[in-house]
Amino acid sequence: FNIPSEDRNRTSPFPYGGARFEFRAVGSSQNCSMVNTVLNTICAAKFAEFSDRIEAGETAVDIAKEALNKHWKVIFNGNGYDLESQAMLTKSGVWRIDSGVEAIKCLGSEKNLALFDKMGVMAKDEMLAREVSLHDHYTGTVVMEAGSFCDMVNRHVIPSVKAAGQGPLAGLVDAVKIITKAQEVIHDTENHYEKACLARVLRLETMVELRKVCDAAEEIVPADLWTLASYKQLLFLDSH
Repeated sequence: FNIPSEDRNRTSPFPYGGARFEFRAVGSSQNCSMVNTVLNTICAAKFAEFSDRIEAGETAVDIAKEALNKHWKVIFNGNGYDLESQAMLTKSGVWRIDSGVEAIKCLGSEKNLALFDKMGVMAKDEMLAREVSLHDHYTGTVVMEAGSFCDMVNRHVIPSVKAAGQGPLAGLVDAVKIITKAQEVIHDTENHYEKACLARVLRLETMVELRKVCDAAEEIVPADLWTLASYKQLLFLDSH
């Protein structure tokens, strides 16, 4: 085998790194045990299928050729962050899930329940329990982040804007109200998946937009009145 000397594809969630595959789709705070369990179960199921076919008389080469030709579309060496590439891959039939919340819900799909049960890894109740637990953990994390957001705005950003006598004061007050209302809606929702979906919108859409109001305030308020660490302090702490 000729091992490529170029750097491995940093945008690939499952790149080939020379004599091995790597897996990079796990978040920095995420326990990788469940991810490894899923990958190992998938591999075990397919190797069992290949083994049965070989024992029935087919050759390993023919089976490998068939599998590669059937699934060649999943091999992609381009920029995984490029939107045009994503659209092209989706059009070609590569399955795409844009959110961890939706991915977690797949634990309870009939296809996956059957796979894990067949391989003796987890029963239906165990799979569904993990789905609920992961959704609840995600929702709880987002709710805490939202509470911290409101606390920082109330304790630091709004007082700084008032002290400076300039800045988007009304927008900051509205931001706290919007996040507080979103938290209330999440708390009042019963279904774990629906709660997680609301939390996802709060974290990745609502809070992202409202952060822009805080950024606008930081641009206007004098440094001596800004009580939070500035971008300059965070990025260049060792230079001043």
